[in-house]
Amino acid sequence: MNAIVHREGVEAGRLDMFVDGAFAFTLTLLVIGGGVIPSSTDKLLIALGGIPAFAASFFQITFFWHGHVRWRERCPESDTMSRWLSLLLVFFALIFIYPLHMVFASVFNGISPIFPSEFRPASTADMRILFACYGLCYACMAGTLTALFHHAARRAEREGFDAREAQLGLWIWSVPAVIGLVSALVALLMPLEAPGWLWALPGCMYSLLFLIGPVAARFRRRYGMA
Repeated sequence: MNAIVHREGVEAGRLDMFVDGAFAFTLTLLVIGGGVIPSSTDKLLIALGGIPAFAASFFQITFFWHGHVRWRERCPESDTMSRWLSLLLVFFALIFIYPLHMVFASVFNGISPIFPSEFRPASTADMRILFACYGLCYACMAGTLTALFHHAARRAEREGFDAREAQLGLWIWSVPAVIGLVSALVALLMPLEAPGWLWALPGCMYSLLFLIGPVAARFRRRYGMA
């Protein structure tokens, strides 16, 4: 049994290193200026204008990465299901990085022209595609973390451990999963002739992430957690 536990611990460490490296790689795709050293001060200022979009995208990626870190605290051993779900999270992260950066670059460019963006939605159809892709990727990543915490809770129950922390993670990550899916559906169902300001609605729905706090507090009260 000790040999099995040791092997699972080693495999868990290797998996975590791979996931951490993959998330780090996605962040390199966001680097301002496209990873090219500016050849003039004008180009430097243009590159620096991309910092707000980079910062917002950086936060979103680390948000999901930290979710995987917290999951590992609830499930220290490795098994087939956790490996496949972790690899699926990496898969979605590599897809998510493109609509993620396009959304935030467009948002900050819309706020002020000092924030450059190579992508500018030319029509409401572009807005639909962008928000739908972003929402679906967001929902897939949060949904994968929900599945990871669900797996951790089932494993804890099966082995006779306290599963409440893992169940709490399940409820917490179900909130962004639902919000991302609903945002994508709103974007897909909104008529193309809707006024431009109304197309901010799919993006504004992510403000509902504040519900994570009340959901977590309610769970803790219900199950007597400190």
